[in-house]
Amino acid sequence: MNVKSAEFVKSAVKPSQYPPAILPEIAFAGRSNVGKSSLINTLIGRKRLVKTSSTPGRTRLINFFNINQNITFVDIPGYGYAKVPAALKKNWGSMIETYLSTRTTLNGVVFILDVRRTPGQAELNLLDWLDHNRISFALVLTKSDKLSKAKQKLRQALIARVLSVVDEDLILFSAKSRQGKEAVWRAITALLNLS
Repeated sequence: MNVKSAEFVKSAVKPSQYPPAILPEIAFAGRSNVGKSSLINTLIGRKRLVKTSSTPGRTRLINFFNINQNITFVDIPGYGYAKVPAALKKNWGSMIETYLSTRTTLNGVVFILDVRRTPGQAELNLLDWLDHNRISFALVLTKSDKLSKAKQKLRQALIARVLSVVDEDLILFSAKSRQGKEAVWRAITALLNLS
């Protein structure tokens, strides 16, 4: 996709703060520090539209971005960061669940996993929840540049087994090398066309 414009719209924690439900939305979800912001920045060809941090758990709001005036990308807070207080974790969970289950313009979720980490119960729970709520998703394995091509394939196969999907369902992606950028855009286009 040729991205001509990309701009931050607003941050929100509850439905009354969301922007008007007009454009189709694609949400980006994953564990803290999995590379959500870097993935979005790479897709839109901007270096710093979405703030990145080496410290996990920095995104604490739902952030909306207008892409080409015809799609909204939604960066939702990462889950699973141990140093976040329990009360804040609980609020995050309900904030994210409310967005995902009530947003009428949500077309799908780009579910992001680190290729070097084996999915745990949190990932399986989120996939089950998306399935149960009939929310379409694409699976992206980030940080692929950290592994050799052979190791990428081995990890892709292992993660596919854990998630009960086929290897081809997992897109290998690197913000550094841009590996998988076009494949992620194709997956997003498919999510937009499903509804």
